[in-house]
Amino acid sequence: MSKVIIYSSAHCPYCTMAKQLLDQKGVSYDEIRVDQHPEKRQEMMQKSQQRTVPQIFINGKSLGGYTDLVDIDRSGQLDVLLTNN
Repeated sequence: MSKVIIYSSAHCPYCTMAKQLLDQKGVSYDEIRVDQHPEKRQEMMQKSQQRTVPQIFINGKSLGGYTDLVDIDRSGQLDVLLTNN
C-alpha cells in the first residue's frame, strides 16, 4: 500500500471530506495538523507550492487538495496510485 500524508486543520470541511473519502477506501494515512504544528505549514508549502489545506501526498507526490483528490478518484487513477508502492 502507498504512503499517504494529508496536511489538515481542525475547522476545515474540505479536510474532513478528504479524510472521509480515504477512510471509505480503507486507506491508512498520516495526518499532519498545521493548526497544531505551525512549522509544518511551511513544510507543506515548500512541498506543494500551496498555502491551503488539505494538501494530500501519495508516496511523496503532491496530489493537491480535496477537489483534486475527487477528480483523481472519479478518473479511476486514485486506486492505481494507492496500490503502487
